[in-house]
Amino acid sequence: MFKVKFMSALLCLFISTTTGSSYATSNSAQSRIQSSVDEVIKPLIQKYSIPGIAIGITVEGKNYFYNYGVASKETKQAVTNTTNFEIGSLSKTLTATLASYAQINGQLSLSDSVSKYLPVLRGSNFDNISLLNLGTHTAGDFPLQIPDNVTNYDELMTYYKNWKPTYAADTHRNYSNPGIGLLGIVTAKRMNMSFEDAMEKILFPKLGMKNSYINVPEEQMNNYAQGYNKTDEPVRVSPAVLASEAYGVKTNTTDLIRFIDVNMKLIKLDEKLQRAVMDTHTGYFTSREITQDLIWEQYPNTALLQPLLAGNSYDMIYKGVTVTKIVPPLPPQENVWLNKTGSTNGFGAYALYNPANKVGIVILANKNYPIDERVTAAYTILTQLKRSDGIEKIM
Repeated sequence: MFKVKFMSALLCLFISTTTGSSYATSNSAQSRIQSSVDEVIKPLIQKYSIPGIAIGITVEGKNYFYNYGVASKETKQAVTNTTNFEIGSLSKTLTATLASYAQINGQLSLSDSVSKYLPVLRGSNFDNISLLNLGTHTAGDFPLQIPDNVTNYDELMTYYKNWKPTYAADTHRNYSNPGIGLLGIVTAKRMNMSFEDAMEKILFPKLGMKNSYINVPEEQMNNYAQGYNKTDEPVRVSPAVLASEAYGVKTNTTDLIRFIDVNMKLIKLDEKLQRAVMDTHTGYFTSREITQDLIWEQYPNTALLQPLLAGNSYDMIYKGVTVTKIVPPLPPQENVWLNKTGSTNGFGAYALYNPANKVGIVILANKNYPIDERVTAAYTILTQLKRSDGIEKIM
């Protein structure tokens, strides 16, 4: 459990940008905490020439924001908690939530085969691959990306129909866009609307994510950060097959930290949506350091930095690893850490939270920098704050 002293210290860091806090602390303590955060973020900005970083932290449902740099090097517009960033594969958690919500509404069952809902794939390997396999990266050895020569829906279905996995479903974890992308396609089809409409007209409003988009409207473009690639050229994500379903969300720390609060049951939702959100925390497979939930990756509350780094390593993203199926599935746990990374060519994102201690952090940047640096930054911010006040180990 967090000590009261830690809670007060963490809260005071953001008191200058947040209203409604009843916590107070000395100027020296506030300065000490701010210095700890600066010590983590400023070197990252310098090392990787990151134009801007936005941080959102939630502690027992209270939200605090800390911002660095600019949303655009050209306009010099400052990063704020309303600046929209591409969150890359962190979008997958929202696709999973949409699929879970469709299941609660009786529009699909994650245990059903993919081909049950897509007749074009009947007679293919998808007769033996479930929707759950798509949402847990256990369909077989999908590549990370769809091949470049697949440019439209018909070509995509042909690709899926001809795909021959090396491994049977339920035996290996291969992190992939084709899997979650196909789950998004099926979900939208069962909801009788486009995937973009399902997210922007159904899910985001129900979650209270008021400024989150697949397609950023013209009137919101001034809040859309400019991304920068490794050579510091301005880039944004390009339209592509499965972009919307797998890595297409643009959002800000205000909306995203609210989503983390929703995942920790700190915001009251209608019963169906709350069930859908919590069902994404069900553990279905173990794979090395992680328990694989519906997209979310779960670690025991005793996890230190090294297991988090291993679970987000190159091998876990780019290579197939064996899995052990959890029978029966593990119900949603409170005393765990859940995390997810996300990247596009010009952006990097990370989210980490612990439902038992009601604490979470999101870090968004308009440059893609190494994942291990993001994980380390989130972890170090918490542990440095802990050390600065001499409180008990929390991670």
